[in-house]
Amino acid sequence: MKQSLFEKRHAEDWQRFATRLEVLEGSRRKSESGAGFSREYRQICQHLSLAIARGYASHLVERLQQLAMRGHQQLYRHRSQFTAQLLSFVLADFPRLVRTQWRWVALAGLLFFGSLTFMALLVYGYPDLVYSVVSPADVAEMHAMYEPAARRIGQTAERASSTDWLMFGYYVMHNIGIAFQTFASGLFFGVGSLFFLFFNGLMIGAVAGHLTEAGMGATFWPFVVGHSAFELTGITLAGAAGLKLGWALVAPGRLRRGEALPQAAQISVRLIGGVMMFLLIAAFIEAYWSSMSWPPATAKYGVGASLWLLVGAYLTLAGRTPHAPD
Repeated sequence: MKQSLFEKRHAEDWQRFATRLEVLEGSRRKSESGAGFSREYRQICQHLSLAIARGYASHLVERLQQLAMRGHQQLYRHRSQFTAQLLSFVLADFPRLVRTQWRWVALAGLLFFGSLTFMALLVYGYPDLVYSVVSPADVAEMHAMYEPAARRIGQTAERASSTDWLMFGYYVMHNIGIAFQTFASGLFFGVGSLFFLFFNGLMIGAVAGHLTEAGMGATFWPFVVGHSAFELTGITLAGAAGLKLGWALVAPGRLRRGEALPQAAQISVRLIGGVMMFLLIAAFIEAYWSSMSWPPATAKYGVGASLWLLVGAYLTLAGRTPHAPD
């Protein structure tokens, strides 16, 4: 293609991209790039490559090079801003948000950990009660999972040969499934979140009480203590997010339910973003640390206690500033 035809065909696109760059370069707002910027930038790079390959005049090549360089700077700028926003959310915004919603977090924690502790003690004292919430087949599977002689603790026979990476994926999907169920069911006026917090607490408590009473506590507790801080806290926060949604429907105040729900969802969805982070960490620990049989129990208890302290300190202290009290 002749250079004159090439320029005529794409001159309008180049001018539009140059105008967009001028707007971006004169603005500090983070959302100025808008949709299509990456596509237009890639098109400029493609045109530059064609101009060089076809030996077009230097003035055209230089013009496209300038556009490509300026586009690259803007693309990098907005990616850097996204990274900064993500770090800000993780290091400060999320724990701050959890503290502002402490009432829902406290209610969710009371339901979840209360039912868990109650059921664990009840089943420990009356072992046959485990069959009221767990099927005999599942009980037998748990015995196989926490058999002291097992090569990989906490895994069924079918999964014992799986790689840590595959188990990580399994744990991620399993944990996120429980959390999303607990959160999304809050749309049923909060009743769903109440139910799943209570039900999951009963299930986990029944398993813990039964395995302890059956003499498998020496394998069960070292296995769960490592990832429990992130996993159980994540489920609790998912329940709190669901209760927040449900209350907006039950008691919208002066707003209509259609107005109150989106406002509550803005907070709840941000909470769920942090929950996903917690559950990813929990799955990683469970796959790569908890299932190992060679570390001594004291080491696992030490790591578990440290992680509980870390989660507690993170949620209560991170993001605090002298001028922005929670």
